[in-house]
Amino acid sequence: MSLKSGRAATGVCAAAALALLVPACSSDDDDGDKKDKTSDLSAQEISDKAKQELLDATSVHIKLEEKGTDAEKDDPASMDLTLDRDGNCTGKLTFAAGGGSADLVKRGDKVWMKPDSAFWKNQVPGGDGAAAAELFKSRYVHGSTSDPLLKGLSEVCDLKKLQKSVDEDSDDDTDKLKKGEVTTVDGTKVIPLTSTEDGKEKTLYVASEGKPYLIRATEKGDGEDKTTTLSDYGDPVPTKTPSAGESVDIGKLQEQLQKT
Repeated sequence: MSLKSGRAATGVCAAAALALLVPACSSDDDDGDKKDKTSDLSAQEISDKAKQELLDATSVHIKLEEKGTDAEKDDPASMDLTLDRDGNCTGKLTFAAGGGSADLVKRGDKVWMKPDSAFWKNQVPGGDGAAAAELFKSRYVHGSTSDPLLKGLSEVCDLKKLQKSVDEDSDDDTDKLKKGEVTTVDGTKVIPLTSTEDGKEKTLYVASEGKPYLIRATEKGDGEDKTTTLSDYGDPVPTKTPSAGESVDIGKLQEQLQKT
């Protein structure tokens, strides 16, 4: 018996759709006459500034919730991660359609993953998932990014990669964003920027006071319903890692699975 060869990684890497959060950013570096308040800026200027803050962030807390109708068991239904540009992260991934969840910790090239029972049953073929869940319940599987499964799952921890996808996704279609009235998201005053394309409505909520951080982004329509919330820009990723008593080496996991 063996684990699927990183199939879950395919779904997790879809979280790199963070690139969709800042659409239609212009490439014009000339700010012209700068205004004092974010709310005084045009929709495009606000979007550009929010994009730059995201690209400059050394770390960020990202919460993603996907309620789309097309999601499969290997697709992330939700993600709650604190990650940084050094590839460190801590948090939880939950998969769609009953695919289970897994707590995730990564420091450098070391990775700890604690799946729940549903995750094991989805990832271990041949009906042996229940046995694996019983063998390794409440413990982290510990290894490095050299292991295909752990590497695939932990790729989402790379903030640099997400930032690169944001930067590469920019285009010059600058006339689709519409600025709304100042509102509030999680206690923060924000300015909504809305665009509609191919039957999908995307809304960016950018902080109207202080730095123009992107606070939330939503995408709805054509079978998709995604909400991404960002916070704690620049706050360090917690350094605590699971103890040896809480962990099982990935090599021992493979040995046990082969015997099951």
